[in-house]
Amino acid sequence: MNSVMSSAVPAAPAAAAQSPVVPARGRFSRFVRRSHEQGRLVVQPRMGFADTAAMRRGLEAVRAVHGASVGTVTVDSYTRVNDHDSARRALERGDDLNGYPVVAHGMEETGRLLRGVAGEDFPVQFRHGSALPRDLFSALARVGADATEGGPVSYCLPYSRVPLPQATAAWAECCRVLADQEGTVHLESFGGCMLGQLCPPSLLIALSILEGMFFREHGLRSISVSYAQQTSPEQDLEALAALRRLAAELLGDVDWHVVLYTYMGVFPRTPLGAYRMLEDSVRLAVRSGTERLIVKTAVEAYRIPTIEENVDALEFAAAVAVDERSQAPAGQPVPRTGIYEEALALITSTLSFGDDVGSALVGAFARGHLDVPYCLHQDNANRSRAAIDPAGTLRWSDPGAMPVTASGGYGRGPVTARSLLDMLGYNERRFDSEVLVGAAMRGLL
Repeated sequence: MNSVMSSAVPAAPAAAAQSPVVPARGRFSRFVRRSHEQGRLVVQPRMGFADTAAMRRGLEAVRAVHGASVGTVTVDSYTRVNDHDSARRALERGDDLNGYPVVAHGMEETGRLLRGVAGEDFPVQFRHGSALPRDLFSALARVGADATEGGPVSYCLPYSRVPLPQATAAWAECCRVLADQEGTVHLESFGGCMLGQLCPPSLLIALSILEGMFFREHGLRSISVSYAQQTSPEQDLEALAALRRLAAELLGDVDWHVVLYTYMGVFPRTPLGAYRMLEDSVRLAVRSGTERLIVKTAVEAYRIPTIEENVDALEFAAAVAVDERSQAPAGQPVPRTGIYEEALALITSTLSFGDDVGSALVGAFARGHLDVPYCLHQDNANRSRAAIDPAGTLRWSDPGAMPVTASGGYGRGPVTARSLLDMLGYNERRFDSEVLVGAAMRGLL
């Protein structure tokens, strides 16, 4: 591709819409597309175990779920920071790591993990969290991995102290590693999940689309763009419509789909509250036409879930999706409050800061033109602020230097530790209180 910038300016939507070329899909994307065409929501866990036998049991259990499911191998913390020697020593000692150390296990062991489990009807994605994933991506390429995820911004600012220019250069190289593979490797942007919560939709959408453009710029032809459930179902429905519209306009010449994350912030503490939150995310996914959903379990507030708890959540999500699809009215109206326009303005103005998407991202963050609220990374201005209004909608209270507008002055003023904690616990209180109120009304309290 000679000029990503020329396809990213406002004239790009018409050009993308006219493109007759749809690249060949890899196994991961084929499964997601086929399931969507069959009216099935693809559900996926966040699961990782250090022991190969345990990880294989997890994959086999997810494969057996009654629904359209894809597998996940979540990578451990040592591998995320390229400390492979520590990962090897931990394996030798039999330590219980918080994920699967792909590089330390080596190609043969990881090949045994996937052999006979991963396939056309059950692709597997490796999830990691690394700002500098060259070693990991090289290992994934050698074992023929179906998919992975992350991004130069989304796996740098929240999770590392790596300078953004260094992470961006590393991700450009890593994208080319995947693009050079004979088979199509799918890459998902994590940009729609920045910090998990308290980031207004327009910035989540802009970051996910910009990372998708970055992937395309470096040769990837099968990608997904992401969005994390926030605090208002109506706002989230509008956000997902905006994300899909922008992906069609700016990524239309590559194979793409949308992935929604069940809420990534402070989770309800009651099992019923947790399942209600998961239910809301499933219904949102179906109503919005989202192809894939990353689920969370009833124990997210306390600990890492077991295989059985992951399977329970997946089965529940698949059943709710069937129920929602059977009763949702056709042509449901989508709110229009300007999320699409705000996200597009962030994208197009960001692209003026560089000659390619990577340099534009670095330049925009250096000037505070992109600014993730409450993010403490040294390359993030951290001047912007967001607040949850009385209706539960996530708004800009102070956009800093970004070209967006604060919402009617709501939430203006300094954010205190107390008010921040109150906002962080908004969804936890909302869903747990629903359970308590419902129980009281049934005379159970």
